[in-house]
Amino acid sequence: MSSKVIEITTELVNPILEEKNLELVDMEYVKEGKNWFLRVYIDKEGGIDIVECGEVSEQLSEKLDEADPIKEAYFLEVSSPGVEKPLKTLEDFKKNIGNNVFVKLYEKIDGEKTYEGILQNVENGTVSIEYKIKTRKKIVEIPYEKVAKARLAVMF
Repeated sequence: MSSKVIEITTELVNPILEEKNLELVDMEYVKEGKNWFLRVYIDKEGGIDIVECGEVSEQLSEKLDEADPIKEAYFLEVSSPGVEKPLKTLEDFKKNIGNNVFVKLYEKIDGEKTYEGILQNVENGTVSIEYKIKTRKKIVEIPYEKVAKARLAVMF
C-alpha cells in the first residue's frame, strides 16, 4: 500500500519539480499514532525556501485530489531535507565530495559498520571516506552496494 502511494505520488510530483528546477530527495508515507503522513522532501542547488515548498505543496495537493490514490485521511508535508540530507544515489555522493558524511553499511569493513568523515572520492562504484581514529586520519574504500544508508553529517 505505502509503496503504491509513493509510486503514484512520485509520478505526480516529478513534472511539478521539473518545471521549477527542483529535485525530489526523498518521500515517505507513514502512520504516526493514528495519523497518516505523506512527506515529500525537495531541494535544489543552494537550498529551497518555504515559498517554494508551499507552491509545490499546493500543486501536488491538487494533483493528489484528482488522482485520489489515498483513501484514508492524511497530512501532506512538503519540505527541505535539512542539513542532514540523505544520499540516495551515486550521483548524490558525487555532488557532495568534500562534505562530511555519515554512512551505515550492510556489513562490516575493517571491523566497522558505520563511518563518518569527509567524502573524498566516488569512482567505479566505490565511495572513499577520510575519517579519524583518535588523531590519525585513515581512508576507507566502500563499495556502493554495501551502503545501507547515507546522509550528510553536521560537524561541530
